[in-house]
Amino acid sequence: MPSSSRPAVGGRHELGQNFLVDGRVVARIAALVPPGPVVELGAGDGALTRRLAGRDGDVTAVELDPGRAAGLRRALGGRVRVVQADMLRFRLDGAPTVVSNVPFGITTPVLRHLLAQRAWTTAVLLLQWEVARKRAAVGGTTLLTASWWPWYEFSLAGRVPASAFRPRPAVDGGILVLHRRPEPLVPLAERAAYQRLVREAFRGDRLLPAVRRALPAPRRWLAAHGLDTGTRPRDLGAQEWAALHAAVNDTTQP
Repeated sequence: MPSSSRPAVGGRHELGQNFLVDGRVVARIAALVPPGPVVELGAGDGALTRRLAGRDGDVTAVELDPGRAAGLRRALGGRVRVVQADMLRFRLDGAPTVVSNVPFGITTPVLRHLLAQRAWTTAVLLLQWEVARKRAAVGGTTLLTASWWPWYEFSLAGRVPASAFRPRPAVDGGILVLHRRPEPLVPLAERAAYQRLVREAFRGDRLLPAVRRALPAPRRWLAAHGLDTGTRPRDLGAQEWAALHAAVNDTTQP
């Protein structure tokens, strides 16, 4: 959902793209962006880009549409580096903050693309409200969040009414903030093994079968972590997932 300051202009419906037209929401999002380099994915007509350009730090605006990218260069070329590119293929350099008003139709691919890259430290993303809640583990975690929790923190930073977009979507938006953990809960070298464990656990409704397959004393491990046989994968927090992975990889177990 790239941003726009022109309410008459709409987004691409096949992507679930809705332009942000509420200046107050633009200010809220910009206030969450820490100092330093910023990459905006899906800049659209540049409502958020203009706000970011007034801060200290380099701003790179990535926009797929050639016409909109050219318009941004004309309007902001002296203050912003504009790249005409697909956000799903754009590689991040350095350690920037990522900002994006993400098209609803490509939310999961965008998240996976970002999470797999190591260059950025903070991401401020405007997503569909329910998606933002799920990724922040409100009411229980999801497979995607659990898969990346050892390396990132996910938090919900607010709700954005549907009236803030043009065209107006059927649902509200939500601001999701991701921070790379300075000290990961699981070594990056063990990511593949950890994510296999998480996928295996989420195949069932209860955690016990996966723990039983992975550990010699599954009920003891559950009890030691304040869990029981009725615990579901969605009930675990980041620390518990990391502890389960550590237990599975503990070579001192009988």
